[in-house]
Amino acid sequence: MTARRVPIIPTIFVLAAVATMIGLGIWQLGRRAEKEALIARYEAAANAGEAVVFPLSGKGEDVLFRRSRVACAGVTAIEAVSGTSASGQKGWVQRATCAVSPDASVAVDLGYTRDIARPDFAGGIITGVIAPGPRLVADPPVAGLQPMARPDPGDLPNNHLAYAGQWFFFALTALVIYVLALRRRRR
Repeated sequence: MTARRVPIIPTIFVLAAVATMIGLGIWQLGRRAEKEALIARYEAAANAGEAVVFPLSGKGEDVLFRRSRVACAGVTAIEAVSGTSASGQKGWVQRATCAVSPDASVAVDLGYTRDIARPDFAGGIITGVIAPGPRLVADPPVAGLQPMARPDPGDLPNNHLAYAGQWFFFALTALVIYVLALRRRRR
C-alpha cells in the first residue's frame, strides 16, 4: 500500500487563504483598539465646554460631539426623519437644510416631534452639538419643537472584535474542511 502525497498547489492555496484570514482577524483587533481610542476622544470632546466652528466641508471628524452654532440665512428644505426625543420616545426629528453662505449649506436637526408636519422655521442662529454627517443637533430645539436625544459617542458601533472572531472562525473552518478533504482523498 502506497501513501498518497499531499497535493502541493491546493495546499499552498488553502494555507495562503488561511494566512490571509488570520491576518484580517489580527487587523480587526487593531481596528478595535483604534475605534476605542476614537470613541474615548469623542467622549472627551462631548464634555469640552468651548464651542467650535461648524465644518462647512468634509466629515468634520475632528470636531464631532462638540458644541457649535450656525447662522441659518435661509431654509432650502425641511424633512422629517426618524428620531428619538430626549426622554427616549420614538418619533420624528425635523431636519432642515440651512444656507449659511451663497455656496454652502448645513444640515440642522431642529427638534423632536410626534407630528410629521413641517414646522414653521425660516432661519436664524442655532446652537447645538455637531453629530456625524456632519449635522448640527439643535440644543435647545427651535421652532417650538421638543428636545432630541443628545448625540452620544457611545452609540458609535465598535464591532471589530466580532469581525475578528469571524475571520478566525473562517480560517479554522477552511483548515478543517481541507483536512477532511485530504482524509477522504486518501481512502
